Amino acid sequence: MQIDLPTLYYLTIGTLLVAVAMTLWERQAHPRRARELGAWACAYLAFAAGCVVAMNRAHFPGFTGWGLANILFVLGYLMILHGVVRLDGPARLRHPAALLAALALLWVTVGFHVPGLFWNYVASLPIALACGLTAWTLLRSRTARNLRSRPVVVAVAAGHGLFNLARALLTPLLVAAYGEELLPVFGKMTMYEGVLFSVAMPMSLLALVREEAQGQLAAAARTDYLTGLSNRHGFFEEGARILDRREPHRPAALLAFDLDHFKAINDRHGHAAGDAVLGLFARVAREAAGPDAVLARLGGEEFAALLPGLDVAAARTVGEGIARRFAEAAAHRDGPGIPATVSVGLATAQTGLSDLSALLSAADRALYRAKAGGRNRLEIAAAA
Repeated sequence: MQIDLPTLYYLTIGTLLVAVAMTLWERQAHPRRARELGAWACAYLAFAAGCVVAMNRAHFPGFTGWGLANILFVLGYLMILHGVVRLDGPARLRHPAALLAALALLWVTVGFHVPGLFWNYVASLPIALACGLTAWTLLRSRTARNLRSRPVVVAVAAGHGLFNLARALLTPLLVAAYGEELLPVFGKMTMYEGVLFSVAMPMSLLALVREEAQGQLAAAARTDYLTGLSNRHGFFEEGARILDRREPHRPAALLAFDLDHFKAINDRHGHAAGDAVLGLFARVAREAAGPDAVLARLGGEEFAALLPGLDVAAARTVGEGIARRFAEAAAHRDGPGIPATVSVGLATAQTGLSDLSALLSAADRALYRAKAGGRNRLEIAAAA
C-alpha cells in the first residue's frame, strides 16, 4: 500500500498530539518530574507545529516557511534534551537558545539563498547533534543509571540521530549519482521514520519516569522514615543478598544495638526528644560503620549493622566506636543534650552461622548479656 507524503504528515501530527496529551496526563501523577514532563510535552507540540508549517511552507512569504519549520523541529529536539539533562538536576536554557539563534542566523544569511540545500541536507545536522547529545546524556545520567528503560531511550535517540546524520551526509551523494528523483523517496523515508520516532520516544520517556517512580516507592518501602536507614524488610533483603554472595573465606560480622533506657527518655523528655536521639544514633552509626555496612532500624530503639569483610576484632572496634561517639554526641550541647547510651551485641559469620536470621539471633543473645551486665557495653556471641 502506497502512503503519500501528506498522509505521513497527518499521521505524525496525530501521534504527536496524542503524545502531548499522554505526557501532560502523566505529569499530574509525577509532580517531582513535572518540569521534565512539561518540557517533553512542549517538544512534541513543537514537532507538531513544525509539521503543520512544513506542510504549508509554500504559503509563507519567500522561504520563511522552510526556515520556521526547521527551527521548530530543532526546538523540539532541544526541549527533549533539556528534559533529559534535568533528570540529574536543574539545567539552563542558555546553550539551546544559542543553538537556535545560530540556526536562525544561518537560515537568514545562507538558507534563503539555497533553501533546497538547507532543507534537504543541512537541516538534519542540528537534529542529529541534539539526538546524539540526548543519548550521551542518558548514558552518563546518575538518575537513569539503573533503570531498565534507559537503553531503550538511548537506542531511540541514537538511532534517530544516526538516521538524520546519514540523511545529511549520504543523500547528497545518492542524489548526485542517481538524480533528484530520489528526493521525494527520501522525504517519505524521513516522515515514515519520524512517525516511528513520534511513537517510540514519548513511550520510552514515560517508561523512564514511571520506572524511576516505582523504584522510589520500592526504596521507600525498605526505608525507615525517621532515620533514613533501612527498615527490617530492607535489611533482611540486602543483608541476605550480601551473605549469599560472600565467599566462604571472607569474614562478616553483625552488630545488634539497643538504646539504653529509651522508654525513660521518651517519658521524661517527650517523643520529639526521643526521635532526635534516634536520628542522632543513625547519623553516628552511618558515619562510623563505613560505606560497605548495611544499617537498619529494626523497630523502636533497636538497630543492626551488617559489616561485610570485617572479622570479630575489627567489628568490635566499630561497635565500641559507635557506642562511644553516640554517648558523647548525645550529651554534647550541640546535640539533644540528653544522656543516652547504647548496648551492643556482636556475632560473626562462620560455619553453621552464615544465615542472616541465625546471625541476628546470636547477636541478640550477646546484646541481652550486655544489657544484663550493666548496659553501655559490647558483648560478643559465645560462638565467636
